Amino acid sequence: MSETTALRTAPLRARAEIDLAALRANVRALRALAPGAALMAVVKSDAYGHGALPCARAAVEAGATWLGTATPEEALALRAGGIDDVRIMCWLWTPGGPWREAIEAGLDVSVSAMWALTEVIAAARQAGAPARVQLKADTGLGRNGCQPGEDWAELVREALAAEAAGLIRITGLWSHFACADEPGHPSVARQLDLFREMVADAERQGVRPEVRHIANSPATLTLPESHFDLVRTGIAVYGVSPSPEFGSPAGFGLRPVMTLSASLALVKRVAGGHGVSYGHHYSTPGETTLGLVPVGYADGVPRHASGSGPVLVDGKWRTVAGRVAMDQFVVDLGGDEPAVGTEAVLFGPGDRGEPTAEDWAQAAGTIAYEIVTRIGTRVPRVYVDEGPRE
Repeated sequence: MSETTALRTAPLRARAEIDLAALRANVRALRALAPGAALMAVVKSDAYGHGALPCARAAVEAGATWLGTATPEEALALRAGGIDDVRIMCWLWTPGGPWREAIEAGLDVSVSAMWALTEVIAAARQAGAPARVQLKADTGLGRNGCQPGEDWAELVREALAAEAAGLIRITGLWSHFACADEPGHPSVARQLDLFREMVADAERQGVRPEVRHIANSPATLTLPESHFDLVRTGIAVYGVSPSPEFGSPAGFGLRPVMTLSASLALVKRVAGGHGVSYGHHYSTPGETTLGLVPVGYADGVPRHASGSGPVLVDGKWRTVAGRVAMDQFVVDLGGDEPAVGTEAVLFGPGDRGEPTAEDWAQAAGTIAYEIVTRIGTRVPRVYVDEGPRE
């Protein structure tokens, strides 16, 4: 019996079940939405909490031709894990980063400023091989990326000189939207126009990129004019809608990949007026039963959802009673007495009546990205349908 099979059948305190068939189907649906572009599956932050290596492999099986990570360490871990036959891009660098290792691993690295270009050129000389470099433009997000105007002109000019010397290959020009998850936001059109201008400026100087890209998940779903040569899909790969304004994932042919559940650790009858959890922010309104769910904020359950987080227990929605503690929280079962060990589903696709990650986001005053990404390593990932599928 494999370790995954044993986990799937064992009585666990908690589990995050990862449906790789759903992930593959999501990748295929996203490819259909951007048929003229290649697709990058973003697997940063351990694939948004889903497990980088299994999810990366499944995405590639479904037709993703690029993988994306934030840090070079994440990208190098994918190579070390045996993912050799797909392009991998990483974009969050700090001075002294592992440039040479990235070059030797065949990674595409993002450069936003002259300091980074200087470091990658030096690393290419040490490696004796050209670096694959993508120049990032700041079109309005205000984070990483080179400013338009003279800064961009200088970066492009120096990158072209390094390319002529055989030290780098300029493989891409790219940027990132600030508000694509807000349909109709005026900044989206402004950024798209500026991206076109900055790409044109670079190409006039002589850049011949393999890919130009700006579309993230929300832009991939709703802005075909932003697709260019490549779309970078992150949260949508995992079947989560970029924001409530977009509606449910099902509207785009997507299905949530993660189901988080735990086994009730205790069920007990208590009298009315019984305080529950730290601070007694909840007291039972009358005689009732309480169920103990053995996960807490150390597992990634948001403390901000104290008193509001929804849980499906024995076919009924319950609500976190009182504060979420480090390792556990309580639900008021309203007099019902499910057996100890009964499954408590915090979130999943929703088709069994369970809450979704978006429901938890609303309860915690955050976004669904954070809900899935924050689930900690103390919760085992149990992978379903790991074999390749067409």
